[in-house]
Amino acid sequence: MEPHSIVLYQKDPGTAHALAVGLSQHFETVYLANTCQEVRPTIARHRAEVVVLDLETSGPDEVQRLHHEFPRLCIVGTHRLADDQLWTETMSLLRSRGEQFPLLLELREVDGMEHSLDRVNEVFDRLESLRGD
Repeated sequence: MEPHSIVLYQKDPGTAHALAVGLSQHFETVYLANTCQEVRPTIARHRAEVVVLDLETSGPDEVQRLHHEFPRLCIVGTHRLADDQLWTETMSLLRSRGEQFPLLLELREVDGMEHSLDRVNEVFDRLESLRGD
């Protein structure tokens, strides 16, 4: 069954907007959480199947809480800073979910690449093409 709703939390409003536009092409409904504290209530209220979470603001502890509170939730983590400890800790938590593959999306500005956030659509298109159903 395809997921129909997604909750998106990104601290940067520009990044949130760009991701919301791209994700709206793949999900029926994209709900924005304006703060980290709004993420869990928004997931519960809208029965979201997927969350895209800003790891720099939320951190691995929030990933773990979401993992325990919503065991069937697909968690996608994003980060823009090169933080190996954050990445390693979060990937370890995401890997502990045996029925799901971990997905950590690195958002970064690349010199010479205009509209780099627009490339997010390409990533989701490629991921969709890999689905076997």
